[in-house]
Amino acid sequence: MDRHTAEPTVEEMPGKRAQEWADYHHQFSAPSTYVYDFVWDFTEDAVGPFCTDVDRNVLLDFTSHVASAPLGYNNPKITEKFAEFDLIDPTKIAGQDFYAAGGWPPEDPEFPGPSQLMERLTDFTSHYDMDTVFLSNSGAEAVENAIKIAYAQGGHRAFTFDGAFHGRTLGALSLNRSKVNHRKGYPEVGGVVSVPYPSTEKAYEQQWLTDGAGGNVVADKLHPEQGVIDPEEVAYLILEPVQGEGGYRVPHDGFVADLAEVRERYDVTVIADEIQSGLGRTGEMWGVDHLDLEPDVITSAKGLRAGATVANRDQFPSEKSRLSSTWGAGKIVDSMQGVFTLDAIEEYDLLDNVAERGRQLRELLEDSDLPNAIDVRGRGLMLAVEFDTKERREAVVEAALKRGLLVLGCGHKTLRLLPPLDVTEREIEIGFDLLREAVEDVA
Repeated sequence: MDRHTAEPTVEEMPGKRAQEWADYHHQFSAPSTYVYDFVWDFTEDAVGPFCTDVDRNVLLDFTSHVASAPLGYNNPKITEKFAEFDLIDPTKIAGQDFYAAGGWPPEDPEFPGPSQLMERLTDFTSHYDMDTVFLSNSGAEAVENAIKIAYAQGGHRAFTFDGAFHGRTLGALSLNRSKVNHRKGYPEVGGVVSVPYPSTEKAYEQQWLTDGAGGNVVADKLHPEQGVIDPEEVAYLILEPVQGEGGYRVPHDGFVADLAEVRERYDVTVIADEIQSGLGRTGEMWGVDHLDLEPDVITSAKGLRAGATVANRDQFPSEKSRLSSTWGAGKIVDSMQGVFTLDAIEEYDLLDNVAERGRQLRELLEDSDLPNAIDVRGRGLMLAVEFDTKERREAVVEAALKRGLLVLGCGHKTLRLLPPLDVTEREIEIGFDLLREAVEDVA
């Protein structure tokens, strides 16, 4: 498959083989969030955003596996480096019991591993004075460890935001405010306070600002004379620099400034959840880089291929075994892929490409006046189109699939677009044309 000439081609979606494969899969799998019966055949041709399914349909993937495949399929920026590596066994070790080396010296071995991934992460967070990393398996674990180190500093209360999604383990789940079925019936960590996440001027004025002593909902609650929460009891505040599951909402500047003031005044630890918005997805390495707010902790995963909790060493407990994870620092191949991904972002100036191609796609979406679309928003290549109803959004996802374009929903009635970070101008045009046709067909 030649990426420069590839085109989506669909005979039937889903095809007979895809339906048979999905039926076979569900004989054994627990119910989960499968969106459609698309079955990627990883033995067939795939490159960049193009992939082939079991019925030999060729599709344009603008989901990047929910940002978990930041460079798409079989990207030579990754595969050419992996080609030099002879796969070993085991590829995962109990990496917080001992260490793994891919050659010598540690600063520049033949093959990078967990040590080099942590070094890269501290390089990319040094502007926040972060110098220490705890590796784990997933984004949820990265968040769990972030809140652990925050609780270890003292306090038992926390602030989360309406629309938030931080993972599905019980601690992270306690912070979610995007869908009721994520949390209903499960026990929760106590002391979590939910407040608005204003993304528009109207929401900022109506939902966030108050006539109280502090002037906004968080400052009111923490006010030393009229508040209801002792600031000394607050362990952390956690936010997504762009809300993911909550609908790709970008925070209002005034709201961010208020959070920065609260952080400064009350010494509240701020955790930036960068699981989806990090690694260049927004046009900066971290989504929080767009904000006038300094985080104390950053969590990363998805496109990193491993979970990571990053902060200054002073944030972490010094006592051994307070944090631990069997596979955390022992995922050799995943760590290598994470290093290659970070290196590619830097070497190929992909932040510039994200900004340029994101601007192109956003302008196409805004200028086209898509029927029944009520908002276009996001940053970089983390973009969303909100429709008038959830049913219409679902119909657009299905209509796009039948044309060979993979997209996903988020929020209540919003569609998200996540092309690979090195997406080309041609691929953006193809994807937009297919989406426009789908929207017009549904209309």
